[in-house]
Amino acid sequence: MINQLISLSLKNRYIVLLVAIALFAWGSYAIRENPIDAIPDLSENQVIVFTEWQGRSPQIMEDQVTYPLVSNLQGIPRVKAVRATSMFGMSFVYIVFDDKVDVYWARSRVLERLNYAQRLLPEGITPTLGPDGTGVGHVLWYTLDARGIDLGEQRALQDWYIKLGLQTVPGVSEIASFGGFEKQYQINIDPHKLNYYNIPLSQVLKAVKSNNNDVGGRKFEMNGTGYIVRGLGYIKSLKDVEDISIGTIKSVPVRVRDIATVQMGGDLRLGIFDENGTGEAVGGIVVMRYGENADQVIHAVKDKMKEIERGLPSGVKFKIAYDRSELIESAISSVKHTLIEEMITVSIIVILFLFSWRSALSIIIQIPITIAASFILLNAFGISSNIMSLTGIALAIGVIVDNGIVMVENSHRNLSIAQEEETL
Repeated sequence: MINQLISLSLKNRYIVLLVAIALFAWGSYAIRENPIDAIPDLSENQVIVFTEWQGRSPQIMEDQVTYPLVSNLQGIPRVKAVRATSMFGMSFVYIVFDDKVDVYWARSRVLERLNYAQRLLPEGITPTLGPDGTGVGHVLWYTLDARGIDLGEQRALQDWYIKLGLQTVPGVSEIASFGGFEKQYQINIDPHKLNYYNIPLSQVLKAVKSNNNDVGGRKFEMNGTGYIVRGLGYIKSLKDVEDISIGTIKSVPVRVRDIATVQMGGDLRLGIFDENGTGEAVGGIVVMRYGENADQVIHAVKDKMKEIERGLPSGVKFKIAYDRSELIESAISSVKHTLIEEMITVSIIVILFLFSWRSALSIIIQIPITIAASFILLNAFGISSNIMSLTGIALAIGVIVDNGIVMVENSHRNLSIAQEEETL
């Protein structure tokens, strides 16, 4: 079989050459399309379900949230394991699928089951899916260089402007904000005044919720002109909160300012983010979507940052805290240099031992064709270009040329034997 294949190739050299050129061209295209990352993604194929119920102990979260979710999510097809953990006010359920399951098929199956499982949870509790990323999806961390702006304003800038802009970048799954204070209106109620006016706390809560809303009216015509009536009720300032009516006493309205003080403050924090010991900072984490090209996503995010910086207040800039593209580019550059050095070394050795540049060329030409063809298989199996895969290719260069050296050396030996027989 091998003799016939060799004979067929020798008789059809131009066809073999065209096939080699086509294979090299296909492989070159596969190299450009192959996702690039520094480290291989070995995380499990999982979907995370997150549920928040503020103020509840871990035992209550376990009994009333985690257990109902786990018991109902176990029946999903192609599930390998269901793990869960309960914390103070939070519940995490990890549904691990088989490795060959498409991640978005898995997420849709989990959503279908959550529609039923949610009915078993306490009223007002809504479980949500985690981002469609993995444990190695944190490709970029950034902070804001905003001197003279307080942490609350920086966090508001991050949550309501920067985050929304960066989430539009293709390949970005989530922008996780950290640091600073989440701004909120805080109503500090005086219980003695509540008791004096005989107003229950639930009435105050209901009044504040109902007044922070727009109310739809109706359309009526007057003098041939149509008018649409609606009530504008969204809170825009502290005075709007203070003026909310929570009841009446002898036809005199009792407002929030009569029973409480209203201020602008920050949400409770369980920790702070310090940058290199220089003080607190506000920033975000760019989480890459599953299976995306990390290098392309990072460069696209940086380009988007340049656009966003134009709309930031004067003096506010981005500071990159962690950038995986530096590791990716240095790793790829190191492997490229290794490949080139090995190709040069192999070429010199082959020329020295065979004393024939044409024979050496026939061996050396196998290296780029084989490397290009290997990327076709990498794409077919969904493997990215990373330190592990590229190092494997670099180590295999010696094996790649072994066959060519053996064949060429054997050809030289047979030719020399034939020439000796002719001379005899």
